[in-house]
Amino acid sequence: MPQLTPSPKPLTRAEISDPLAAELWQVAQALADAARPEVLAHFRQVDLTADNKDAGGFDPVTVADRAAEAAIRAKLQELRPQDAILGEEQGYSAGSSGLTWVIDPIDGTRAFISGTPTWGVLIGLQDAAGAILGIIDQPYIGERFSGGLGVAQVEGPQGRATLQTHAPRALDQAIIMTTFPEVGSAEEGAAFRRVAARARLTRYGMDCYAYALVASGQVDLVIEAGLNPYDIMAPIAVIEAAGGVVSNWQGGPAHEGGQVIAAANPQIHTEALALLAG
Repeated sequence: MPQLTPSPKPLTRAEISDPLAAELWQVAQALADAARPEVLAHFRQVDLTADNKDAGGFDPVTVADRAAEAAIRAKLQELRPQDAILGEEQGYSAGSSGLTWVIDPIDGTRAFISGTPTWGVLIGLQDAAGAILGIIDQPYIGERFSGGLGVAQVEGPQGRATLQTHAPRALDQAIIMTTFPEVGSAEEGAAFRRVAARARLTRYGMDCYAYALVASGQVDLVIEAGLNPYDIMAPIAVIEAAGGVVSNWQGGPAHEGGQVIAAANPQIHTEALALLAG
């Protein structure tokens, strides 16, 4: 799992002025805009092929992944060349500002090559303490979930709306999601099933779109394992801006990936953590 290399002159949130916040949001939106045409050019094309990055399993990457990350990096070079970048396909590039853009050009490439619209483009920004803003963008549906630095909104076919996670409710009334039914190791899968057994409804296979559904008040919990920083940085910012909680399975920071739980509110987060711990 790649680790985020500390950037020089780390910033704190208190040092991000309103003008800088506005600039960072303009850049973030420009990055998502740059990626959209690159991925849509290849989505649901019958001649799309995927290379496998995992000799021991299946971790696909396509021309769309590579083109989207290249477009994002080119836009960052134009707009904020002083910032560092961590991307799934091209790795880490150092910067001098203390800010790092954390990019997953297509989160859910398996969904992408299957033609299902539950993948997304993830644009996250990290300071020294973790996620400060994020975008979960679904170009095909035309939905963009944005959160951080005073922003919590979704724009899509139904217009613009404020993001707000679901109010507390009992776990036996909750909806829980994860991408892979096995979740991770056998032990991690057993921990997930302890929570899922108490929930009203469990759904699988949504990739980053599940985190967007937490932020929009549709889903109560997403529990996953084996994540990378670029899988979770943007979702953390979006969900926390909407009122939710994201942590590792021990209740600590989740921005480095690994075992992650995203919850609609502190109450259900606490209840699920207890079950994950056994």
